[in-house]
Amino acid sequence: YTFQTLSYSIDIYRGNLKATRDPIAFAAFVSFFPQLVAGPIERATNLLPQINSPRTFTYEQGRDGMRLILWGLFKKVVVADTCAGFVDFCFNSPSEQHPVTLFIGLVCFAFQIYGDFSGYSDIAIGTAKLFGIELMSNFKTPFFSKSVPEFWNRWHISLNTWMNDYVFFPMAFAWRRAKKRGVLAAVLLTFLISGLWHGADWKFVVWGAIHGIAFVP
Repeated sequence: YTFQTLSYSIDIYRGNLKATRDPIAFAAFVSFFPQLVAGPIERATNLLPQINSPRTFTYEQGRDGMRLILWGLFKKVVVADTCAGFVDFCFNSPSEQHPVTLFIGLVCFAFQIYGDFSGYSDIAIGTAKLFGIELMSNFKTPFFSKSVPEFWNRWHISLNTWMNDYVFFPMAFAWRRAKKRGVLAAVLLTFLISGLWHGADWKFVVWGAIHGIAFVP
């Protein structure tokens, strides 16, 4: 709710979007149920025109939507839930585990998160297709990335583009007189804010700081 209504308000303020006078269309944009819980985080510039336009169901959309839903269920049920059992075994009693076992558990945890999150996104995008709505892609094989910036261009794309447009670029522009130092400060602060978005806890702030420091070089 917060991210989508913020982007709507900011886009109107910037002149990139005209305010809708249809309360039902606005409510449908804010609370579009397929992507409400896990994303992708949509923009009003993409979703509102589709909601306001007449749509007809086509075989191709139904086929592609069902394929994505089934693929998302496979990621969630087969990949994520299978990894979850071993991850819980490792992390419930880490002091009793061999370091190699903990490392394997850490790798499995990465695949568990990916299977969960990208699976939910695929289900959301596929379900939206059944309603004639096209949502943005949220994951593009992130574990094949060759660098930290490339990873963040392929993992939770809708959040990262949101952070770029509404957090990073305004700060970098405001601090443009500081040149490179201003850009680096904007990068670090953006990742710290991204960490807080994942959870209001110091461990998430540390997580954001680690990724920001890794991104800077």
